[in-house]
Amino acid sequence: MELRLLVTFEKVATVLSFTRAAAELQYAQSSVTSQIRALESSLGTELFDRLGSRIRLTEAGERLLPYARQIIELTEEARAAVVAAEEPSGTLTVGTMESLTSYRLPPLLEFFHHRYPKVRLALRTTLGDETRQALLQGTYDLGFLMEAGTEHAGLQSTVLAVEPLALVASPQHTLSGVELPTDDLLGQPLLATEPGCAYRDLFERELDSLGGPVEFMEFGTIEATKRAAAAGLGISLLPEVTVAAELAEGSLVRLLWEPPFTLRTQLAWRAGKRLPAHARLFLEQARRLVSEQG
Repeated sequence: MELRLLVTFEKVATVLSFTRAAAELQYAQSSVTSQIRALESSLGTELFDRLGSRIRLTEAGERLLPYARQIIELTEEARAAVVAAEEPSGTLTVGTMESLTSYRLPPLLEFFHHRYPKVRLALRTTLGDETRQALLQGTYDLGFLMEAGTEHAGLQSTVLAVEPLALVASPQHTLSGVELPTDDLLGQPLLATEPGCAYRDLFERELDSLGGPVEFMEFGTIEATKRAAAAGLGISLLPEVTVAAELAEGSLVRLLWEPPFTLRTQLAWRAGKRLPAHARLFLEQARRLVSEQG
């Protein structure tokens, strides 16, 4: 089995499209097709079921995929060890989310930009389930998660920080300064970003357990949600780091309610994946810089 055939197979298996794999590998589609056929011929078995315009892995393809990934990763590791480059380089595709990209990651991104200019960081904004799937498929090298749990099927992860949450509203809100049991939040106008945020889902579940129904006015981004809360349109549960400036200047106030759940900011990668040197550097610096932020 030639390495280039395994690389092509792994890409097709990841994206489940000959056309997309050809574009990402910068091959002609006919070249991708012929390479897959050559690999199937050498193994004496079909690796993909062709279903009209769609494809899927056969049982043999499913068995080969983890070995192909291990071989590719070992080859990259061996090349890096032999070359022994003085300066880390390469592309690192990282799944992240708005709250972290805007409020947690700037020091980390600045550090890498100045210290390791040959490392190209490609940030992809996705939420929990989508990030986990992209890590499992090999589309992302690393992915940030903000979750209550720390066990994720098929993934390894490290906790970077406990992420405090704040229930915020306009300073003129009627609930401002009042000790709040969760029951008192029922019926209040609720503001949120898009579905899929762990803190929104947990908040909704908590209110739902008390009889709901729970409806959110959705604003798409954290900035828009904060502005709506400051304008008196309702209350919103957000990561504390995203509202620290508004709380300090007084355009928002923190309501006296403590969430009965805890979120942890984590960095995850596919279980068993050998992280290349520049990925390990990113992981180490993420641990250091996020912990320093408190």
